[in-house]
Amino acid sequence: MQKKVVIFDLDGTLLNTLNDLTDSTNYVLKKYNYPQKTLNEVRNLVGNGVSKLIERAIPDGKENSYFVNCLKDFKDHYSKNMYDNTCPYDGIISALQELRQKGLKIAVASNKFDTAVKELCRKYFTNLIDFSIGEDEKNGIYKKPDPAMVSSIIKKYSVCKEEVLYVGDSEVDIQTAQNSGVDCLSVSWGFKSREFLENHGAKIIIDSPVQISEYIN
Repeated sequence: MQKKVVIFDLDGTLLNTLNDLTDSTNYVLKKYNYPQKTLNEVRNLVGNGVSKLIERAIPDGKENSYFVNCLKDFKDHYSKNMYDNTCPYDGIISALQELRQKGLKIAVASNKFDTAVKELCRKYFTNLIDFSIGEDEKNGIYKKPDPAMVSSIIKKYSVCKEEVLYVGDSEVDIQTAQNSGVDCLSVSWGFKSREFLENHGAKIIIDSPVQISEYIN
């Protein structure tokens, strides 16, 4: 069935945000005198939202008496510094433009907190993203791999699951697509390796954004 909606993960799929996520994580760790993390260490901590990132980064996780403070400090710092080093991956802009020319709707579903998701999409993808949504548990939008985000997009555009393609870079995205009943493209240019994706059930892995349109064709 012809695809009508393409849903993208954000971090590691559309945007390389790893440097800014690392900087904000280390800002918090330094403030509370905890050991700093390398870029590759943070790479292995991300994927399940910033709350889980901080839980994994600080000693004792949620049991740490400063957990809530650390999470707030991270969000405050990241909100002010999330444009410092972040940029779209090579070929992403032209890939999104091609999808729009084909008449497809383009959405973003991210485990990043909702306000940051919308701000990043406005800055880097003006007029290219039709709808974006991030984690907002207070309003019933739970983190992936819960299917809530994808389900809300399917409902918004009144399409069936067969008309939706989900594109992401992690095992969380693979699980999200499975839980939502939609087709999934995994990308090798993000935070996880091709081998990692294969070991976590990826059925189709692409190495370049141009292959998104080729797959749809």
